[in-house]
Amino acid sequence: MQQKKTAVCFDGVARHFGEVHAVDNVSFEIGDGEFFSMLGPSGSGKTTCLRLIAGFEQPDAGHIAVHGVNVDGVPPYERDVNTVFQDYALFPHMTVSENVEYGLMIRKVAPGERRRQSREMLALVKLEALGDRKPNQLSGGQRQRVALARALINRPGVLLLDEPLGALDLKLREQMQEELKSLQRQVGITFVYVTHDQNEALAMSDRLAVFNHGRIEQIGAPADIYEHPATAFVAGFVGVSNICEGGLAQRLSGNPQPFAIRPEKITMTAANEPVPDGWFSVAGRVRAVTYHGATTRYAVALDGGGELAVMRQNNSGGRPAAAAGETVRLTWPRNLNQLLGGPA
Repeated sequence: MQQKKTAVCFDGVARHFGEVHAVDNVSFEIGDGEFFSMLGPSGSGKTTCLRLIAGFEQPDAGHIAVHGVNVDGVPPYERDVNTVFQDYALFPHMTVSENVEYGLMIRKVAPGERRRQSREMLALVKLEALGDRKPNQLSGGQRQRVALARALINRPGVLLLDEPLGALDLKLREQMQEELKSLQRQVGITFVYVTHDQNEALAMSDRLAVFNHGRIEQIGAPADIYEHPATAFVAGFVGVSNICEGGLAQRLSGNPQPFAIRPEKITMTAANEPVPDGWFSVAGRVRAVTYHGATTRYAVALDGGGELAVMRQNNSGGRPAAAAGETVRLTWPRNLNQLLGGPA
């Protein structure tokens, strides 16, 4: 079986701004044709890594290669990459077609060939009928598609996307997530996507890297990251987790090692219900009930101290399974505890 080629490689890369270690000895590889996301809160280093790939920043230590070529010191315009920004960065005085053709014009491609390729790209992003409009005549989602077409027309080996859906409303963002992933499969180009939205990263990525304080806490497929978080930070940042440590971990599991349990993995029953063999069990009282539409979240204060969140699907017309103040029992299989270590 042929080994997949590497599109981007970070080897011990660091980038410092004074005393701030924005990227701190980071190493990872992105496969050719992969949809790879860099996920993390503001200031975690993900955007700096994207700028290092683009050439807008240079590393203070380590090396970066794009398709096997070392790009240390190489200016952005000489790299086989292109970037799509959150604010679209379209030229307001140009038509949609002219915006898309701009990169080809800079490269002195003949006008007829520019127009042909522009029509091809606009058809790819489903905007073939809007080539004569100006950007201010388009919706946010349409402007984002134009920005994508303009970036893709240069056929970059790697497309960098810096929170491109951040300015869109929820419905349009979800629609564009599907379209972006479908587009990436069509063109087969490596997408490197920066976001702070956990759901976005889980929904779109082949793999993702979770950043925290300039370092990578964990890299893996979305299901691996969600189901098997390696650290307390990953468990708490990607989705919602109950982090149990110290005395609480000892009391619940008989082991002081920290562990995480997802709220939807916990079964909530009446306090006198029998406990299945091999399951953890703890009694408590419902402190708060929060309705979320498809689900309801319960905050349960545990007997002996501590609190766990429980998530239940709403399959009974929205009626809560338990009311605030009610005594309940929480149970879950022993094998669902995810033991937590340090950063990868």
